[in-house]
Amino acid sequence: MARSSPSFTCSTCGAVHRKWSGKCEACGGWNTIVEEAPLSTGPKSLGAKGRTIPLSDLATEEAPPPRASSGIDELDRVLGGGLVAASAILVGGDPGIGKSTLLLQAAASFARKGLKCLYISGEEAAAQVRMRAQRLGLTDASVKLGAETNLRDILTTLDAERPQLAVIDSIQTMWLDSIEAAPGSVSQVRAAAHELVTFAKRRGVAVVLVGHVTKDGQIAGPRVVEHMVDTVLYFEGERGHQFRILRAVKNRFGPADEIGVFEMTGGGLAEVANPSALFLANRDQPAPGSAVFAGIEGTRPVLTEIQALVAPSTLASPRRTVVGLDSGRVSTILAVLEARCGIPFTGLDVFLNVAGGLRVHEPAADLAVAGALLSAREDVAIPPDMVLFGEISLSGALRPAGQTENRLKEAAKLGFSQATVPSHSKTDGASGLTVRQMPDLTSFVGEMFGAG
Repeated sequence: MARSSPSFTCSTCGAVHRKWSGKCEACGGWNTIVEEAPLSTGPKSLGAKGRTIPLSDLATEEAPPPRASSGIDELDRVLGGGLVAASAILVGGDPGIGKSTLLLQAAASFARKGLKCLYISGEEAAAQVRMRAQRLGLTDASVKLGAETNLRDILTTLDAERPQLAVIDSIQTMWLDSIEAAPGSVSQVRAAAHELVTFAKRRGVAVVLVGHVTKDGQIAGPRVVEHMVDTVLYFEGERGHQFRILRAVKNRFGPADEIGVFEMTGGGLAEVANPSALFLANRDQPAPGSAVFAGIEGTRPVLTEIQALVAPSTLASPRRTVVGLDSGRVSTILAVLEARCGIPFTGLDVFLNVAGGLRVHEPAADLAVAGALLSAREDVAIPPDMVLFGEISLSGALRPAGQTENRLKEAAKLGFSQATVPSHSKTDGASGLTVRQMPDLTSFVGEMFGAG
């Protein structure tokens, strides 16, 4: 049998190299490449046999996994209905966004429901965590607290205590003495995550791992960690806004892309039961450059305000500033408006923002973005009781969005009386709404702004 050759991995970006070098060609880092021992390639002898694993057919019925409710409805919604035993959850977010606050509140809430909870901090001393708990009014919850980074000691403690929920804050500070690398390196993060996920499955303990993020907003470390765990949650929000969005990007026990909305207050994170009403606050008077988008986040319809400002530019290259939307998608909409509708934005600065700090990823927001841009450019206000949604194709045609009925029902519930949607959209259940169906962007521009 051929002998496995060692591999060399960059501790910064995770790129694999065939030989050691001083500089990583993938990320440009110096002295970041470390040697990793090869894994075993199989049984030591060809005659060795493994055991036969039990098999079953797809028609086998199994009871759904039992869930524990935290009492925090927004958190339970994102988890798919509650906490599942023996699950591994990874929570990422920007520094200072409130990850530790959210998980400390969640651990206290689960403890009040009767679960045995452990909170292991690798970044803060135990006294600092206690100070936060006092500020949040959580000292009455029976949460066991520890401060340690040695994973061997942590696993021994978890095995002795046998909790039902363990929070590890954070995975980048954990280190294994069997791995010759610094904490936070690719090999340490991968090995630590593997040990914790294996422990969760073996002992039936729900483990929550806090992950740092890079400047691009991705969870730091190897992407294999996101594949290991059952659920990946991102805690989003702008520091200048009080709103925080907990978004599930992966969930083996519930719908992905579900969101929970929280508000940062002096007493910690508070739930927002009706985010649409909060995002649309103070919209009494019509204003140019404002359009309401009826979106879907997971299974929940959410109405948000898209704001635009168009002003003459004194620069050779006009500015395009986009917050909360995909800048590439906005550039495409501007190009379609100019090519298909004859409305140029040359020589104009364009600023776009989603109110409340929410990030919108749906292509169905195209029509609302175009409406806000045209409203700002022509200085004509869109009726404040109108919602818009629909995808814009490169030909200028409007494509229907999914779950149209749920979007319209949410709009009617919040007092909106008009909706502009693409043609052939399913408008069943749109009682109380005047629905306009538009075949293409040119028709929308002509009817709404008298141009095109």
